[in-house]
Amino acid sequence: MNIVVAAPHPDDAELGMGGTIARLVTEGHRVLILDLTDGEPTPYGTPQRRAAESAAADAILGCERRNLGLPNRALVHSLSARHAVANVLRTFRCEILFAPHPDDTHPDHLAATRIVEDARFDAKLTKCALEGEAIHPRRLIHYYCTHLRAMPDPTFALDISPWRANKRAAILAYPSQVTDHAPNRALVSTIEARDAFVGSRIGVEAAEPFWCRELLGVTSLAALL
Repeated sequence: MNIVVAAPHPDDAELGMGGTIARLVTEGHRVLILDLTDGEPTPYGTPQRRAAESAAADAILGCERRNLGLPNRALVHSLSARHAVANVLRTFRCEILFAPHPDDTHPDHLAATRIVEDARFDAKLTKCALEGEAIHPRRLIHYYCTHLRAMPDPTFALDISPWRANKRAAILAYPSQVTDHAPNRALVSTIEARDAFVGSRIGVEAAEPFWCRELLGVTSLAALL
């Protein structure tokens, strides 16, 4: 499958679902992280440094990446932003789409999710100026970003136990956001504690939680943990 993980800033996808990305790539899926902004300015980052960090994370996870260059700290829901995302969904032939959970405390995260939700609709339009052929990603699944200290009603959790090291390495590929920034130095252990807790709820060592507004189906009860 072709899978797009939309993220407000570089590192959000890795923090929220880095283990799942690594797992999907291992399973043979094509995964694109679509960063809406470059995440700058931050205390220890620059656009060039964040781009290099993103490339390092991509090499660890095995995914592809694009950055739309929309304004950080001023991300707003607009028709042009929706169409920028829709163009990527169409040209990448996106089948499954991930975005941040709609309940969050970061304005950029809230705007990103609204943009992505509407871009999913726009991507299926015909007789329009969008790039590529019409497509409607069949599922929109939400991951949990770290600015929200809660996991509102997760729909399911995915076992990432064999990919914990990949996720850790991908997060640490952003020293400007983690190890260089004193308030964030405990971030990896916090994320790993969350993943361990979620994993304990389904009987595995580590798992990432997800939420879906639409009903999900399973092909067999044997697939349940």
